[in-house]
Amino acid sequence: MYIFKKIFDLQNHLAYQRNQGKTIGFAPTMGALHQGHVSLIAAAKAKGDYAVCSIFVNPTQFNDPNDFAKYPRTTATDCDLLIQNGCDVLFLPDVDEMYPPNETVTKPQYDLGGLDLPMEGAQRPGHFAGMLQVVEKLLNIVMPDHLYMGQKDFQQLAIVRRYLQLTQRPIELFGCPTLREPHGLAMSSRNERLTSDQRQRAAKIYQALSHVRKHYRQANIEQLCQISIAVLEEEPDFKVEYLEVCNAITLQSLQNWDDAAEIVACIALKVGDIRLIDNVLIP
Repeated sequence: MYIFKKIFDLQNHLAYQRNQGKTIGFAPTMGALHQGHVSLIAAAKAKGDYAVCSIFVNPTQFNDPNDFAKYPRTTATDCDLLIQNGCDVLFLPDVDEMYPPNETVTKPQYDLGGLDLPMEGAQRPGHFAGMLQVVEKLLNIVMPDHLYMGQKDFQQLAIVRRYLQLTQRPIELFGCPTLREPHGLAMSSRNERLTSDQRQRAAKIYQALSHVRKHYRQANIEQLCQISIAVLEEEPDFKVEYLEVCNAITLQSLQNWDDAAEIVACIALKVGDIRLIDNVLIP
């Protein structure tokens, strides 16, 4: 696996690979890699792509400086995992490479159709502007044919899909299924910060979402969500920020099951000071 820290070097290498007739598959990450990230590389390899992964903890998408400071950074083990799973290139820039000191930092402005307003947008002001800022930078650098992202970050995936439509970039986006630990907890880099006890109890997050999905059309949406929140908050260190049943296309909150053809239930909560998100699609 090649490792590049400089944009110029990476672009020269990828230009050579394109000249050899290879398509570029790209999985942007913030590191602390797990099997969910590995599945993105596997999807790229299955497509026949030259697999490129980036690791960059992007400061502009953190509205909480403490969250940025505490975000797990495990570069050595990340590199080993990527090598073991056939990744071709790792792009590992530092902050000054992505945001040069003499460069004016501007966040892109796009009409996202309201996708950035509910849920994560309401709880983390500025998060999606920062996320799109770094995604746009990375896409300009890598210029992939295919982009691989996980469905666990459902709202992020919807926003990137909208961005690609608006900009008409010739990039095909693949949303890869959420991978889960044996007891159901969605794999996440933030899980590394959980104690073993918290990790076991955090399985209740998926149980709550599954309860909502199981009672599709059998119960009132608002009452169903309130009951699930109450059950989760029986755990003394659990604090639910939101549990929303939404239109899976517009991300608008639903009052009735019949108000959308595609439905997703999304949740965010804190386990102690560690913030976790998850979602399930409801057929």
